[in-house]
Amino acid sequence: MPLVSRPELTAAIARGCVASFPTDTVAAFAARPGAADRIFKTKQRQPDKPLILMGGAAGQLWPYVRGAAAELKIWQDIAARHWPGALTLVLPSSEKVPREMNPKTPGSIGIRVPDCATAREIIRKTSPLATTSANRSGEPALADPVAIAAAFPEAFVLDEAANWAGSGLPSTVVRWRDGGWEVLRQGAIEIR
Repeated sequence: MPLVSRPELTAAIARGCVASFPTDTVAAFAARPGAADRIFKTKQRQPDKPLILMGGAAGQLWPYVRGAAAELKIWQDIAARHWPGALTLVLPSSEKVPREMNPKTPGSIGIRVPDCATAREIIRKTSPLATTSANRSGEPALADPVAIAAAFPEAFVLDEAANWAGSGLPSTVVRWRDGGWEVLRQGAIEIR
């Protein structure tokens, strides 16, 4: 697809299409959670690699997780310290998460609020989105909207003078396990 405006991008997402826009880390591919299978197809991504649910604000994401009140408090506290930002929390998922998000290992979901005003505004309009980096699986992430549009003609790519480069580093990913955090991928944010 050609580069599109923000209203065209959000309309495409509403129709179940794959879209690309900048974030604080790397450019994202995004789709409604129920259309996440389209991201797997576009990226040629293996189904054993779950997608991240990105929200425009933390309050959009808590309905997608389940846990005891004490756990929820811990999760919300760490989110309050690092969101918006490059921290992905992998938590037990609620029944609200469609299987398309995590086809091989349902039961958990990675959630994040990016520190990118463009991304947050888009997601506030669309509701939380299934996301991953804009690239073919195993290849470097693309940072230029023209390059993304050329490589992925089926995706709707935001045509805006936003900072597409981001930090270039993926988010830190931590999983809640046995009452503590396990680091799955180290990024700029350090969690102990």
